[in-house]
Amino acid sequence: MPLQSPVRAHTKKPLRLDDEVRFLRFWIEKPLHMGAVMPSGRVLARTMAQYIDPKGTGPVIELGPGTGPITAALVERGIDPGRLVLLEYNPSFCALLRERYPRATVVQGDAYAMRQALWHALAQPAAAVVSGLPLVTKPMRTRLKLIREAFTMMAPGAPFVQFTYSVAPPIPKSLPGVSTEASERIWMNIPPARVWVYRRG
Repeated sequence: MPLQSPVRAHTKKPLRLDDEVRFLRFWIEKPLHMGAVMPSGRVLARTMAQYIDPKGTGPVIELGPGTGPITAALVERGIDPGRLVLLEYNPSFCALLRERYPRATVVQGDAYAMRQALWHALAQPAAAVVSGLPLVTKPMRTRLKLIREAFTMMAPGAPFVQFTYSVAPPIPKSLPGVSTEASERIWMNIPPARVWVYRRG
C-alpha cells in the first residue's frame, strides 16, 4: 500500500492567518467601522485575560471581540465560555463568534451604546469588561461615557480592561473613585501595546 503524502496535512491555512485576512478585508470595505487593521496579538490577548478571575461567577463582557483573539485567551485562561457576553458590531464577526463559541452570548450591537445593547443579556452584574475597542480614536467625552456605562453594569471592584497602542492612557488615571494599573509595554505585539485596568470601588 503506498504511503500517504504528508503534504495534505499542511494544505489548510492556519486559523490565525484566516482571521487576519478576514479582518483586513472588512477593514478595507468599512475602515470607519474597524478599529484596527489586524486582530490583537496572542501575547497582548493573554495579558488582557490575566486580569480576569477564572473562578468568578458573574458574566464577562467583551467589547469589540472581532474574530475572537481575546475571547480565545479568556477561554484559555479558564473562563467558562458560558459566562462570556460578546458585544460585536460586525454581523459577519458575530456569526463567526457564534460558530466558535456556541455557549457564549453573542450580541450584535454598538459597544458605545452598551446599556441599550446588553440590557436583556445580563442577569447579574458583570465580573469584568474587556475592551478591544480603539478608544484613542474617539473623543474623550465618548471614552468617559463608555467607561461610566460599563461601571454601572459591573460589580464593585470589577476590572475594566483596555489595551492601547498609545503611550498615554486611553482614559485618564485621575477619575474620582477609580483605581488604575497598567501592564508593562508589550513589545512583542505589532504595534507595541499596553494594557490598562480601571476599577471602581
